[in-house]
Amino acid sequence: MIDGPLSLEDYARLRQQLARSVRRVCPAWLAASADDIVQGALVKVLNLQQRSEGERRLETSYLVRMAYSAVVDEIRRRRRSREVPMAVTAEESVADRLPDPERIARGHEIGVAIADCLAGLVLPRRLAVTLHLQGHTVPEAGSLLGWSAKRAENLVYRGLADLRACLAGKGLRP
Repeated sequence: MIDGPLSLEDYARLRQQLARSVRRVCPAWLAASADDIVQGALVKVLNLQQRSEGERRLETSYLVRMAYSAVVDEIRRRRRSREVPMAVTAEESVADRLPDPERIARGHEIGVAIADCLAGLVLPRRLAVTLHLQGHTVPEAGSLLGWSAKRAENLVYRGLADLRACLAGKGLRP
């Protein structure tokens, strides 16, 4: 527990407590970012401490909750941005990860088929499915298009069904 303004020793102890709490709740796939998460949580705690002018007591339970929240926030942020780590091991080079010409051609063929099938959808379904394919959630798509959540949900899922049927008609299956 830390009470009052922070000294350098308090700061070091606070960072150590946050780091321990973050390591406890951080999933293995996010372990490489643990220091960044600790730093973000520490900034939040220090801002809170500054706003309260050092009068807020930093209980251990509060720090544990703050670390947990920081980890959850990072997971949500990564899911929203769909980040993929760029770790290259000794056995793997950048050239090994580049797609071969066949995969590039196949990807282009699929992209053209998707664009063609999307063009065949009625406008509301096309808009809803396009936003969905760009990574927007159904409620976000509804909000962006000024629709109710239920209308957006119906248009997205019916549009996806139409898209799948069109792609299957072109010989493309998941």
